[in-house]
Order: sequence, then C-alpha cells, then structure tokens
Amino acid sequence: MVQLLKTTASILLGIAVLSRAHPGHDVKVEAAERAAALKGKRGLSGCTDNLKARGFEARNIARRELAVSKLRHKLAAKRQVQLDTRDLSSLNTSHFSSLDVDFDTDPEVIFTSNATCILGPDVTQGPYYITGEYIRENVIEDQAGVPLYLDIQIVDSSTCEPVPQSYIDIWHCNSTGVYSGVVANGNGNSADATNINNTFLRGIQQSDDDGVVKFETLFPGHYTGRATHIHVLSHTVNETERLSNDTISGLYTAQASHVGQIFFDQSLISEVENQSPYNENTQTLTENADDSILLQEADDIDPFVQYVYVNGADVTDGIFAWISLAIDSSEDSSVTPAGYLTSSGGVANPNSGAGGPGGPQ
Repeated sequence: MVQLLKTTASILLGIAVLSRAHPGHDVKVEAAERAAALKGKRGLSGCTDNLKARGFEARNIARRELAVSKLRHKLAAKRQVQLDTRDLSSLNTSHFSSLDVDFDTDPEVIFTSNATCILGPDVTQGPYYITGEYIRENVIEDQAGVPLYLDIQIVDSSTCEPVPQSYIDIWHCNSTGVYSGVVANGNGNSADATNINNTFLRGIQQSDDDGVVKFETLFPGHYTGRATHIHVLSHTVNETERLSNDTISGLYTAQASHVGQIFFDQSLISEVENQSPYNENTQTLTENADDSILLQEADDIDPFVQYVYVNGADVTDGIFAWISLAIDSSEDSSVTPAGYLTSSGGVANPNSGAGGPGGPQ
C-alpha cells in the first residue's frame, strides 16, 4: 500500500478552518504565509540586463509576436475573412487593474523581460491540487468559455537565467467556478461523484531552452471568496521524469520548486464575466481589491498577466497573455494534493483535508 505524504504543520493550519474560498481552507492564513514568504525574496527587477544581453529578451519578443499573429490568422481563416494587418504598437491601453498595475503597449516594451509581469515566491498550493495530470498544451476538453493562450517564462531569481526542462503544472476552475478532480461542498454539485475523474483545465508542460511553457486553456471563472486566478506549480528540476503514459513521476511524492497564482486586470475580468457562460455563475464575485491573498502579493510584486485580445477588442475570440515567474530552482518542497489521478481514475487524498466537512470522501 502506498504510504501517503505526511501533511506538514503549516499546511494543516492552512486547511483546518472551513472558509468560503475553498471548503476547508482559510484565506487569511494563506495570506499570512505569503507575507512571510515574500520577505527577503528577490524578483526579476534586477535580471533585465542579463536576459537582454543573452538574447532571451529578443526571442521573447519574436516568439510572442508570432504567437499572436498565428492566432489572429487562424481566427481569420475560420471565419473566411481577410484579417487586417495590425501594428502591435496600437494595442488597446485602457485595461488597468484596481491595484493600478500599468501595462505599456509598445511591442518593444510589452514583449520584453523588463515589462513582463513578475510572479513572486512560494505560497501554499491551495487545497485543490491534483497530481498525475497529463502532459499537454491544450487543457480545455469539453469546457466552454473565452479562449486563453498562456505564455509563461520561468526564470531563476538567483541567477537571472531562464529555467529549462522544468515541468510546470497549471490548474484553475471553469467558467462557473468548478474545479475538476475534486468532490467537495462549494465546488459545484457535491453529489456528483463523477467529478473526481474529470481532468478539464489541468495540465503540465515542460519548459524549453528559454524557460518557456505554453498552454491553451480558457479564462477562469470565479468562486466565492477569491478573485479570479490560475494556480501554477513548478516541479523540481532533475528530479522529475516523464512517464510513458504522458504523466510525470511523483504521483504520491510530489515535489515543487515553486507554487503560486497569477491574476488578471479587473477590467478584463469584468469584460469576460459579461459573456456566456460566465454570466450564469451564481457565486459571489470577489474583486481584486477585496482579495487578501492578491493584495498580499501586490504589496511587493506584480502578479498580473499582460495580455492582448486575439481579435482587436472582441474578448470572445480569445486572449493572449504572458507572465514571467521568478523561482528558486534549488528549492525542493513536498506538496500535499487533494487527490491523485491514477490509471483507474481519480482518488481523493484522505489526509489532505481539502474538502472539510462533507468534502471528498
């Protein structure tokens, strides 16, 4: 019988109190943990010259411009219309967060490391992390919503060098605030036991030589108590292997060098929330300015993605977004998932406490 990981005292504290954000998870405790983690940590502000000198900045510009161009032409072909050539320097500049995060629009600024938003150091992984997810770029499956194309670059905060060959996990809720792989009160229909086998909006990619991973997903919805966000976890480099079934090693012994969350402009969230099926979500919307975890990060770093619309000002055709994550690649920490995706389907971790009373059984 597989011996499950022992939950550390700090994680037990973070999941012991029932809250509205995630059943069994105390947002205030997590915010305090983030505050402690941020002290004395280094971001990417001092890495710009190094990245530029080694050519990573120029490749970022070219890669992201090409990605946007391909998405726009793909959309044009689908509609059988001619797509007008578009100068990226004329991109919309009216999207600012409630925390006054500034986004420049000149391509020589938008797509450089200096302007790329910075995600800070480790935080708790939240109670809905599932190990055993698939290595794949497209994680949408049968879900509906606004397409989101994510371009994430991993940079070591100590060396200012991109981190290649690191496996990166992302996971987030769907348009109505439901996470796959978890059966718990507050996470959709808790009577639907089949959700434990679902895998939508979860996936893993390995960073390339420039430390870059790409995901095709959907803009996340919201749930009561938290602002709209996406979870990101970087697995320990050189200790993670790709398996023949397109998953990675460490199903019951997951290790991480970074755990964090990325966020979005409030104006962008509002635009998406006006669309179907997001406008069918009956849960209370928590804005960025009212999210204690986001506010804790935004005191010292910029945890927002930069983005452009794939098709001018029409958000429904998709969003191309990018962010850089400053991580300590030497870190090697155990993480405690809510469950495991096995060859026989989803299995809840009885030691995670992720669901609280009435949560995963």
